[in-house]
Amino acid sequence: MNIKELVSRYMAGQRDFRNLNLIAANLRNINLSGTNLAGSNLSGANLTRTNLSHANLTDATLTGANLTETNLNCANLTDANLSQVNLNDAYLKGAVLTNAPSSAKG
Repeated sequence: MNIKELVSRYMAGQRDFRNLNLIAANLRNINLSGTNLAGSNLSGANLTRTNLSHANLTDATLTGANLTETNLNCANLTDANLSQVNLNDAYLKGAVLTNAPSSAKG
C-alpha cells in the first residue's frame, strides 16, 4: 500500500492497517490518530509532526525513524522496536512503552 492509498483509506474511515510495509515512507504531518499499525515496518520512516495519538503500534518496527514532534499521546508501543529513533520533542503523554527496546535520540 502506498502513502496516498493509506491516507485515502484513513479519510474514508478505515483504521486497521496492521502489518504494513512502510520502510522509509514519508508520513510527515499526516493525521493517523487511532490507527492500528500493529506489526508494521516503519524503519527509516519520516514521521515528523505526524499525529499517531491513540495509535496501536504494538510489535511495530520503527528502527531509525524520525519521530520529531510526533504526537504519540496514549499510543501503544508495546514490544515496538525503537532503536535509533529520533524522539526530539515527541509527545508521549500516556504512551505505553512496555518492552520497547530503544537507543532513542532526544
